[in-house]
Amino acid sequence: MGLYEFLVQYWPRLLSGAGVTIVQFLLAAAIGVAISLCMGLMKLSPNRAIRWSAVTYIEIFRGTSLVVQLYWIFFVLPLFGITIEKFTAGYLAIGMNIGAYGAELVRGGILSVPKGQWEAALAINMSPAQRMRRIILPQALVNMLPPWGNLMIELLKGTALVSLISVADLMFESRQINATTYLSAQVFGAALIIYYMMARFCVTPFMRWLERFMARKMGRA
Repeated sequence: MGLYEFLVQYWPRLLSGAGVTIVQFLLAAAIGVAISLCMGLMKLSPNRAIRWSAVTYIEIFRGTSLVVQLYWIFFVLPLFGITIEKFTAGYLAIGMNIGAYGAELVRGGILSVPKGQWEAALAINMSPAQRMRRIILPQALVNMLPPWGNLMIELLKGTALVSLISVADLMFESRQINATTYLSAQVFGAALIIYYMMARFCVTPFMRWLERFMARKMGRA
């Protein structure tokens, strides 16, 4: 069976799986961005307890396998009385993992803002929260966006791991179809193309648009 004939027959299942993948990606991205911002700011805190809490989180989630983290959330936490539904466990694990990597991007972006901007904000008597929200973070965001684009693509690819806990995403549907048809080349060839199209024509253009938008807003275009 050729790829075209395969797609004609199985496109509804592949499309359904791709839809689940997109939802997993969006939810994990939202969690990852929130955690990144929180942990990045905490790591810059002068309070040692807050700073080391962030360091501990970042080191644990960057230093261990995403697969192991996924299994811990879905299979191990119920042993302690915390049961999380598989769909939620999927995007939660991916978001928490990406958040640890993104926290370093946030920290680096904030530190990349010229010292003069900090001094100017202090000179006009802004509070620390005002300085961060109105002066530092907008400029840091412009510096953070290019590496965040790469991180978002890694997040999209990471969603394939949720199939390991039976979330019916694109990879899960592909494996199920392959188990009954043994058309490995067609199945995983189609999955490869779909993942590439989502990354190339959805994630990448959006991140580039966001970069241009923020650059114009900050007067850097």
